[in-house]
Amino acid sequence: MRILVVGGSGLIGAHVVDVLRERGHTATTVARTARPGVDHLLDVESASIDELRPLLAGHDGVVYATRTDEQRPLPKPIYPAFRRDNVEPVVRLFTAARRAGLTRGVVMGSYYTYFDRLHPQWRLAERHTYIRCRLEQAREGREAAGPELPVAVLELPFVFGRSGDRLPNWSGPLDRWARSRTPLVVPTGGTAAASARSVADVAVDALEQASGADIPVADENLTWNDMIARIAEAVGRRRRVARLPAGAAKAALRLGGALQALGRKESGVNPAYVADLLLADLFIEPTTGRSLDSALRETFPDTGAS
Repeated sequence: MRILVVGGSGLIGAHVVDVLRERGHTATTVARTARPGVDHLLDVESASIDELRPLLAGHDGVVYATRTDEQRPLPKPIYPAFRRDNVEPVVRLFTAARRAGLTRGVVMGSYYTYFDRLHPQWRLAERHTYIRCRLEQAREGREAAGPELPVAVLELPFVFGRSGDRLPNWSGPLDRWARSRTPLVVPTGGTAAASARSVADVAVDALEQASGADIPVADENLTWNDMIARIAEAVGRRRRVARLPAGAAKAALRLGGALQALGRKESGVNPAYVADLLLADLFIEPTTGRSLDSALRETFPDTGAS
């Protein structure tokens, strides 16, 4: 196959390129900034269908692997901005891909869409703009692609790993916290997690099978206690992790939401309801059976400075 990887300079995109080439496929990359290994420079988030078609010509499939930040606060109302960033680029990309005759695609999505299917009573799309837009991204992207271009949506949890200097965008604060002398205090609950390499393997499997499925991806399920303890151990600061009472966690998040509202801002995951997610076990049946240990060490290396 010949596959175009949109966001090929990012953490997950770079691993997808590696796996494609290891399996004998051809990968070409497009990104908005020049980096080693980027074949085409284009801001796909603002590119028109006519600008996208020449990039897609001659390819069998396309992977959409750009990342978004659901936590960044923006002035109210945020839905138009989140839709512009998450939904509209995918619709244009797969409209162009369909017209160019591509036969398979993958979108890197969010595991929140998996939990929306599993727990409709949580009303996730109603309460969280980011989750609403992720659902719209999958639905409208597939509609744009049409029946001859199946699109798999990988529903991703926390993703660990490294590719060169590329790391998860959320890893910096956790790294500094684990290395600091600040107490490590976490609430109940936990999350599924996967390595970037595992995500890439599943993505290429989906391309090879021309899958159009929703595919939750996980290597392990971690309580917050386990995750932070393993991060601290990885950086060489083996420390006790204390339990934060659920009431205290909810109060802190409500305060953050109130301060955000005073500034007439919102974030994609609504602070008024995020405690319901934080304190839940957002677990997925592991899809790979792999340990996260090596990916944790890549993300949070022991520099010997502690």
